[in-house]
This record gives sequence, structure tokens and C-alpha cells, in this order.
Amino acid sequence: MRPQKVFIFDTTLRDGEQVPGCKLNISEKLQIAEALEDLGVDIIEAGFPISSPGDFTAVKEIGLLIKDTTICGLSRAIEKDIKVAAEALTTAKKPRIHTGIGVSESHMRYKFNASKEQIIERAIKAVQYAKSFVEDVEFYAEDAGRAENEFLAKVIEAVIKAGATVVNIPDTTGYCLPEEYHSKISFLKENVKGIDNVIISTHCHNDLGMATSNSIAAINAGARQVECTINGLGERAGNTALEEVVMIIKKRMKEVYFTNINTPLLKSVSEKVELAMGMPVQANKAIIGNNAFGHSSGIHQDGVIKHRETYEIIDPLEVGVNESKIILTARSGRAAVAFKAKSLGFDLNKDTLDIAYKKFIEIADRIKEVGDKELTRILENTPQVSIV
Repeated sequence: MRPQKVFIFDTTLRDGEQVPGCKLNISEKLQIAEALEDLGVDIIEAGFPISSPGDFTAVKEIGLLIKDTTICGLSRAIEKDIKVAAEALTTAKKPRIHTGIGVSESHMRYKFNASKEQIIERAIKAVQYAKSFVEDVEFYAEDAGRAENEFLAKVIEAVIKAGATVVNIPDTTGYCLPEEYHSKISFLKENVKGIDNVIISTHCHNDLGMATSNSIAAINAGARQVECTINGLGERAGNTALEEVVMIIKKRMKEVYFTNINTPLLKSVSEKVELAMGMPVQANKAIIGNNAFGHSSGIHQDGVIKHRETYEIIDPLEVGVNESKIILTARSGRAAVAFKAKSLGFDLNKDTLDIAYKKFIEIADRIKEVGDKELTRILENTPQVSIV
């Protein structure tokens, strides 16, 4: 069977920008949108047009700039929201309105004070109204992760009948376990009339650290769109990290799924978002963190030097990182010191390596990391060391 495509829906410019302190100006949004198109994302959620004049303008300007990627605008299930989103999307070559409403008991009772019947009615009207402006309408069932599956199925069946082309099943609060989310998507696949005529989308939050796992579980259950952000940015603990789900598909699931993401651009796009949003990426962040391909343990360093795949399942070049890093610390062994020495132009035999390593350990025990300058000083003061 030929691999099936998983569509990548990037919401860095909408959900990602909701992180406190991550507000972008229009110029920065345009730069990131262009980088996302180059990266190969299928849909860019450019903003929430009714939320502010700035968001409205950004969606409109991004629509003018972007050539091939679908441009999406978010709205609530309110006519004014939908109309404003449609106006902002008039410049887009491929516009999509993303509208929806809460479907969990908590949302219905405390947020909307509405009955199940009223929620379904509002959902239908929202999709029908959005459909009067654009052909491509995505419906989000907010807090679907905590919703009753039977009621969720009724809502999804109703919006499909109303014209939705994509149905988004968000784990809005990051509540689900992977097996629960898989079961939820499977239930919809088995019980919703017309579900095979639309794309099922995931939108997972990371409150319990399971956003990526839940997204992968949903793909295996039949979802074919993943909503995610660069660097995993987003409300509270963030969203599914684009770079993680893409590389999981590429490295572990390529026989059955694929994406259009140009993975060697992942690191540069990550850095662009990091700089624009002022939100540092943690060093041990999977795929694009500074230590993702860094090795400080002597056992690991020796293995990587002998054969990279001993401790790396991803070639750094696949994600735009030039090379693995051998980081010299007190845990580093002789092999790592010899390797770094050679890269700096020094040739060590066994005796000179023993002398240099003794001096190295003395210094490494006092400082966190021995950099190239400090190692060069050690080697230059080691007798009989030759320079290549």
C-alpha cells in the first residue's frame, strides 16, 4: 500500500503567538509565514481576524504574500466572527475558515450555558454561514478530549452534513492519554456518517506532556491532519511540536505515512521563530534543541566517534544541523579528547594523549565544559604534541 499523506497545519502565528510575550508585528509574521511555506506546511493558520485590527491585517497581508499554502483564519461560531474572517481571507489564493464551539460538559454548562441541542444548532449554523464565503471550512469541536464520544459523534456528523471539509478534534486541555485519544478518533471513524469524506484533524496541547504522542496515536486511528507549532509553542504548556511529529513520521512511519515538510529547513525555521518571539528553545528539546545532537558522556562519545548511528537515530543534516557535537566535560574519555584535538589540528600519540588527558581532567573537574580555546591551551602546553 502506498504511504498516505498527513497534512501539516501550522498554528505558530495563532496559537503559538498566544504565549505571553510572544506578540509579533506584521513584518515578523510575514517573514515567518514565508519561512513556513518554504518549509512545506500545507496550511498556515495566520490569525484570529476579529481579535484585533493587527490580526485582521496580518491575515490579509499573509494572504497576499503566500502563493501555494492554504491560509486559515480562526473564528468562533458567531456570524460577526465568521464574516470578519472571510473579509480578511479575501486576498488568499486558498482560503479556509476555521470555526467551532465547545462540546464538553464543562464548556456547554459554564462557558455557553447551552443545551446539547443548542450547541449542535449553533455548530450547524456556523459551518453553513462560513460555507457561504469559502468552500474550505474546518470545524473545531473545542475540548473534544473531555467530551462524551456519543455526543461528539452527533456534532461531527451534523457539521459534515452542513458542509465542513475538515473536522478538528482538539484535546484542548491536554487531558487525554494516547490510548484514549486513539479510541476517540476510532469511535468517530466507526460511528459518524460521512466521516470518510472529510479530513480528521488533531489539535493537541501539552499540559501532561503528551501532545506529540496523542497526535501520533490519532494518525494511527485515521486522522490525516496534525495541527502543530514550531518549537511546540502555544497556550500554557504549548502545542504539538511540528518538528517532532514530522520526524517521527519520517523516521518511524515512512512505510505508511509521509508529509511534505522539507526537514533540512527545520533548524533554521526554529531559530527564526525563536528570535522573533523571544522564546528560547530548551537545550534538550527534541530534534532542534542545542543538545539534541550533543554528546558529553565518554561512553556515548566513543560510540558516536566510531559510528554515528550508535547513539543517534537521526542524521543531524536531516534537520538542518551541520554535525554532531562532542562536548568535553569531566565525563568525557580519551577518545573524545583525541577526536577534538585532531579537529583543532593536533596529533596525539598514546603517551601524549595520556599526559594531555590528565591535565584535561584536572581542569574539567573545576569547570562545566572545556571549550576549544581551553583545550588548545592544554595541548600547546603538553610536551611532544605535534601539530598536523
